[in-house]
Amino acid sequence: ATIEKPIVEAPQTAAMLTTFNEVDMTNVMALRERQKESFKTRYGIGLGIASFFVKASIAALREFPRLNAEVQGDEMVLKHYYDIGMAVGAPEGLVVPVLRDADTMSFAGIEGAIRAFAAKAKDGSLTLEDLRGGTFSITNGGVFGSLMSTPILNPPQVGILGLHAIKERPVGINGQIVLRPMMYTALTYDHRIVDGSEAVRFLVRVKELIEDPGVLLIES
Repeated sequence: ATIEKPIVEAPQTAAMLTTFNEVDMTNVMALRERQKESFKTRYGIGLGIASFFVKASIAALREFPRLNAEVQGDEMVLKHYYDIGMAVGAPEGLVVPVLRDADTMSFAGIEGAIRAFAAKAKDGSLTLEDLRGGTFSITNGGVFGSLMSTPILNPPQVGILGLHAIKERPVGINGQIVLRPMMYTALTYDHRIVDGSEAVRFLVRVKELIEDPGVLLIES
């Protein structure tokens, strides 16, 4: 990690803002449909959408590294590793175990780790080590049916990506109204570190990568 310039007269609490976008899930869902049987045969687990968003987030974090930073006192620490927190449901509420060095993980590795964390959360066996640290987080309110929400930062992180339910909605494509499986996404960020244009462009980059997963595979 490298320490960058101090934050001038930083308030002690994050200045949280949220930006929204929507993602056409057609291509990811088609890819999952084509690959689900062979993926399950090879790895023994299903191919979910979470791994696509982990990969897309890491690619976007490389382009907008301030979203992978944290506040330490009055300084901003830029991190050159990607420990991605994945919110999962536990009996007492959401907990955020961390995928360590997620940039080195395969799709199967990510899916397997998320399922293992979910199982541990259910039976109460998550450890402090599972939950420690994290440079950026992802939370999926869609599993509870949420159409749109504003995720809350997981301090000292300065960014969290919120995923939501996939719903067929009418969208305009090439002058035609068609039904597409759409997902609203939300990025909450600490405005002391990340400016609005960075946040918007980060979320647009995630959208681009999910909508064209072939690029995602090349860039990850």
